[in-house]
Amino acid sequence: MTSKPEPWYIHAALYTVIVILIVVLVKVAIIDPNEIVQSEKFFKKESRLRMSDIKQAEILWEQQHKSFTDNLDTLINFIKYDPKVQEVINGFDSTIQRSSNPFVVLSNGEFTPDSLLRTPKSWSNYILQIDTSVSIDTVTNRYGRIKRVDTTIVLGKRYFLKDPDGYGTIGSLYDDALKNTASWE
Repeated sequence: MTSKPEPWYIHAALYTVIVILIVVLVKVAIIDPNEIVQSEKFFKKESRLRMSDIKQAEILWEQQHKSFTDNLDTLINFIKYDPKVQEVINGFDSTIQRSSNPFVVLSNGEFTPDSLLRTPKSWSNYILQIDTSVSIDTVTNRYGRIKRVDTTIVLGKRYFLKDPDGYGTIGSLYDDALKNTASWE
């Protein structure tokens, strides 16, 4: 009983399939996870830089308006068009021999206020909230009858900034000790 050898093109096709499967396996097991890790590092760094710039903008807003704001569009327009902010950005502190610009440059090497609105990963808006406290005071006359009820609403003594992609938070709505404090610091 003699067996006929298999044709050479079957072996060539099988070797080609093996090489293709090895290439796919290397790509899926080594190259793709490395790219994902690198992109996650970039998104994390970029998001935290943007959040730090939002924090600096909130600090400047509070210095000028005596409260914080929860509107990112207003904050970005404040950075872009307010003359006092432009003076701080372009200023130079002669005491420490450095620029007085409180904003950090982003990963692309420049500071762009319009980029502060959205996260780099999912392009969703950052979550920015301010606290609201309501104090109610009842004014009575000397006979104990209610004259009026005074309501005082105080907005923006604390703020909370959160990245919806999960790369950190800044501030707290409930604790003054965490004011302007980042979760990664």
